[in-house]
Amino acid sequence: MKRDGFGSRLGALMALAGSAIGLGNLWKFPYMAGKNGGAAFILLYIGFMFLLCLPLMLSEFVIGRRSQANVMGAFRKLAPKTKWYFVGIAGTLTACIILSFYSVVGGWVIKYLFSSLCFEFSSSFQTVEQFRTFTHSSVSPVLMHFIFLGLVVAALWTGVKNGIERYSLILMPLLFVMILILAVYSLTLPNAKLGIDFLFKPDWSGITPGVALEALGQGLFSLSLGMGTVITYSSYIKKNENLGTMAIMTIIMDLFFALLAGIVILPAVFAFGFQPDEGPGLMFIILPEVFAKMPLGGVFAIIFFSSLFIAALTSAISLLEVIVAFLSEETRLSRKKTLLISGFVLAITGALCSLSMGSLSDITFWGNNIFDSFDKLSSIYLMPVGAFFISIFVGWKMQSADVYDELTSSGTVKFYFFKLFLFLAKYFVPLAIVVIFLNKLGVF
Repeated sequence: MKRDGFGSRLGALMALAGSAIGLGNLWKFPYMAGKNGGAAFILLYIGFMFLLCLPLMLSEFVIGRRSQANVMGAFRKLAPKTKWYFVGIAGTLTACIILSFYSVVGGWVIKYLFSSLCFEFSSSFQTVEQFRTFTHSSVSPVLMHFIFLGLVVAALWTGVKNGIERYSLILMPLLFVMILILAVYSLTLPNAKLGIDFLFKPDWSGITPGVALEALGQGLFSLSLGMGTVITYSSYIKKNENLGTMAIMTIIMDLFFALLAGIVILPAVFAFGFQPDEGPGLMFIILPEVFAKMPLGGVFAIIFFSSLFIAALTSAISLLEVIVAFLSEETRLSRKKTLLISGFVLAITGALCSLSMGSLSDITFWGNNIFDSFDKLSSIYLMPVGAFFISIFVGWKMQSADVYDELTSSGTVKFYFFKLFLFLAKYFVPLAIVVIFLNKLGVF
């Protein structure tokens, strides 16, 4: 049976951008920048995106397109009769774990989108209590999780070209337009200059090793590296496409959206007297209060949560595709059967994550509920470990000639920095990931 794939360069690029641009950009980046001093953190982040994330993304591109297989099949095909396929199994497991709690957050976004459509964000909106009551409920958040997951399954139902690519070509330009509208409006708010200065005037005195490591880790998280999504998507890219250009364009779009999100959120936060280091609650607690206070806030709340929903949906689609590609190619079941099986399992694991915020909060692992355990297991352990072995595989296991052949599309395009890429893949990227890993474990 002929393997599905992307039908155009633009479609592949939009799908990759959709995978990368998610809640990590619109939610996590602004509060990480706020927590770590703004502009100086952003400059470090940009530097690490090109020094660490670009060679790592190219490594995943090489593995995926060279093998033309799912994340486990890729390693088994490129390194037969070895144990490297365990990296692919770990990648699939990581996607399962992340999507379990990510779809819960996606459900929260749907709830807040519904609330914004009903213009519930008034000056009397009790954000902290509203958020706590909703997330601790045993019915509403689980139902929203089911709805979000159902939409993700539906998007994948018609395959790669007619499903992932088609929706990405519609949703990503729409996301850009909505975020741009919000950014322009945010710049017109009183005291918006305070937010812009915070974002773009670096205070180098605030730079510490801890801030540098935060910037490094945010780059890894933002581009969905180390979890199999890029390997899976790149296996659908045509052999004549320029992987170097595609990787750079994906990173530039990811950076652009992250900075736009900062321009949307931080000037508004400063304009209405809130602090930029509010943390994860910035999106669901602080921003509704901001919308309640700003002129036309109800309208812009709709645009913002619509944007957030699109970003969450496109990233979730890429995570589920990792699982579906693995199951359909390894078990020979049809895509639709694997979608239904995957959706059923994720509905259960996601429901457990949601209920762990309330009725199942007594179930803990090392002091964390199920939701937080899944989050920490994936972000602290599985993603860095996956990224480490991916870089080692391309830098040390694969033949340099094969890597060069893939990066040059069999000699049809130029790749001028091949020696630098190999050096980064062999030495810098693995070392940087080890440093991040040890820091997250609290070693230093």
